[in-house]
Parts: sequence; C-alpha cells; structure tokens
Amino acid sequence: MGRETQSPRNGAPHPRGDIGRRVAARRHELGLSREELALRAGSAPGYIQYLEEQPATPGVAFLLRLADALETTVPVLTGAIPGGRPYTALLRTVELDAAECWDLLDAHGLGRIALTTPDGPAVLPVNYLVTDGEVAFRSSSSNSSSTSTRSGSSARPTAAGPDVAFEADHIDEMSGQGWSVLLVGPVHDVTDPTVVERLAARADGGPWTGGEDSHWTLLAPRRVTGRRILLAGS
Repeated sequence: MGRETQSPRNGAPHPRGDIGRRVAARRHELGLSREELALRAGSAPGYIQYLEEQPATPGVAFLLRLADALETTVPVLTGAIPGGRPYTALLRTVELDAAECWDLLDAHGLGRIALTTPDGPAVLPVNYLVTDGEVAFRSSSSNSSSTSTRSGSSARPTAAGPDVAFEADHIDEMSGQGWSVLLVGPVHDVTDPTVVERLAARADGGPWTGGEDSHWTLLAPRRVTGRRILLAGS
C-alpha cells in the first residue's frame, strides 16, 4: 500500500504511491537531486516531484527512461515479483544506434519538448521535422520570447536558454511494445528567410500552440539515445 507524506506547499497529507516511494529512495541512494534526475530522464523536475509525492501511473516509455536514469530496472521500480508481475516486467529494451533513432524520428512527427520557463518546468507537445541532423519545431509568434517576457510566461525555448530535452515515442498500449528516442542539446532560432520558407513548405499543418504565423526553432542535439521495447521472449 502507498503511504502518506506531507505536501511541501500546504502541509496537508496526501497519499504516496509505491512507484514514487521507490523512485525517491533510489534517487537518494544515488545522491541525485530532482533536477539531476529530470535531466537524466528527459523530464521536468516538477513531474519528478509529482511522481514521488502523488499516486501516479507513468507510461511504459517514461518508466524505461526513468529506470535507466536511476540505474535500475522497470520491474524493480514497479515492485514486480514472480507470479504477480505487471506486464512491464515482461518487456525488455534494446538500445538503438543514432542512425536508427533518426530513422524513427523522420518517420514520426509528434514529440515533446521539456524545458525550464520563468513559470517553472514545462513539457510541451510539438509537431516537428527532421532536417540535416537537427529537429525543427515551431510555435506561434504570439508565444515568442519578447511577448512571453512581457506577459511573464514563456512557452518557447530560445537560443539564450540551457539545453532542452526532446522526446518522441510510439507505444502500443495493449502490448507495451514500441520505441522511444531522446535528444538533448541547445536550440537556436531560425532567422534565415530561405530556411524558414523551406521548413514551412515541408510542414503539415500549423503549430500546436495555434496562431496563423509561426516561429521556427532548431534543436542541435549533443546526445541522441533510443530504446526499442520488445516482449522479453522476442
């Protein structure tokens, strides 16, 4: 059973899930802060806090990344035991090389960007393109850095910010099989009109953030990692 822990905001007790308890214990064993674990797992510190303090059921792809980040396994995090194992215990992962990661990304088109904004950590869905070893994504001009600074809210990474994490995956909800690719690196704004026109010609639809106009950003990854998730016997 889960146990209660104190909320850091108002002192009120709330239930703590078993996965969260194991994540917190392992994180402390490794001497990691929530920020460090979030960076390793391609997540946001706020979500790590939520996972540790609230009953939560993370998806298979995130559990696999989290287990890697904590130098453990999914069965350990989920409390899997012989005879009563959750289906995640029946899965195995195979590391993908960079070429396989790019092939999977190029055939997909929807992903998530994890970044830090003035309002705190954020994970944003984006439609993206793969171009010359980089990932291009866009937000509406209404969410540009200048507008966001004035309003006190930022929903777009800028060239002045730290590295961001980009993740895309495809998971079969019934079997848990699929793949997950994680990129980490700096971003820079696209200002060359020729490049903007070329990207816009390839794009399918507008940015998820809405708006008629759009601002293109490129992520140049320093790190490219991926996992394919398969049944243990396959």
